[in-house]
Amino acid sequence: MFRFATKSHEVGRNRRVVASRSSVHRRSRRLAAQLLVRLALPGLALTSLTLAGLALAQDARLDPPLRVVATVGMVGDTAATVGGACTDVVSLMGPGVDPHLYQATSGDVRELSRADLILYGGLTLEGQLGDVLERFGERTTTLAVSEAGVPEGRRIRVSSAYGVDPHVWMDVSLWAGTLDPIAAALGDLAPACAAGVRDRAAAHAAELNALHDWIARAVATVPEANRVLVTAHDAFAYYGRAYGLQVVGIQGVSTDAEPSIADIRATAETIARTGVPAVFVETTINPRTIQAVLDATGDMGASVELGGTLYSDAMGEPGTAEGTYIGMLHANTVAIVDALGGEAPPLPGALDDWADRHGIADVAAP
Repeated sequence: MFRFATKSHEVGRNRRVVASRSSVHRRSRRLAAQLLVRLALPGLALTSLTLAGLALAQDARLDPPLRVVATVGMVGDTAATVGGACTDVVSLMGPGVDPHLYQATSGDVRELSRADLILYGGLTLEGQLGDVLERFGERTTTLAVSEAGVPEGRRIRVSSAYGVDPHVWMDVSLWAGTLDPIAAALGDLAPACAAGVRDRAAAHAAELNALHDWIARAVATVPEANRVLVTAHDAFAYYGRAYGLQVVGIQGVSTDAEPSIADIRATAETIARTGVPAVFVETTINPRTIQAVLDATGDMGASVELGGTLYSDAMGEPGTAEGTYIGMLHANTVAIVDALGGEAPPLPGALDDWADRHGIADVAAP
């Protein structure tokens, strides 16, 4: 179970879009194929697509489940996916919330005080909340998942006070490294669930590997001259490095200071020089920043369109595809590729289960 503590959302399963008929056919073919394999080759190892189902079958249900409190949605969704029925996951920061500026509320303190496990991004992502997390870490099992899962040599260094860019989830291959530390923490606290947790982590790793490869193929369809990603703040450096885009952020890694006139002008000059067709605003950033760049670009005699809204420091609404980690990266990639002149390919079959759950029809046939 995964829920946000900051808002009361009742966007339930009854409101989810029903998968298309093609999705039903894909699921039927997949189930038939799995049954055939089990009947014909009983000794054959299960594929990653069936690991999650096996984990649910063998997993003990804790009563009550582990109380897991996560800071941002990306951490919470990953913990809920790995933890399954053994966890009750609460995310403190919901859609549209900027973790760089977030301050703990009395409700947050109550949630943290009841937690069996506290998970946060780390690498100074949570800004002012860091002191609160440090105090709770003295009495509650606490894990900075990015620090535990991403090797120092693969972290992007920045010149600001941050020292390291904390937005590691933008590179799916890096975020996959957080699965084992999360699974280990859950297994230590709930040994009866350890086997199921490990299996779900392995199944989710296969999904993330497929997602990473799909994003790379999607971005590769963008004309080389257009592979410039202009965003409101510098949250996409890992995405750009992993998938081959030059990234221009109007603000720096953090949003704790307003961009200067010089920052806006420099961004507009880059747009005019490169001829990039679109720029993007983020759900956690005031759109006036990107509007100032659009105006400055027009004053220089160049034209650029608003390519859409991206998810950077927060996911979408609960109960939607974008309210999952896979979904936020899928939505971002589709928006970026379409606006920059490419065409995203169908999702790979390894993401068929996720796509069926969320009514996403652009999945390649198995």
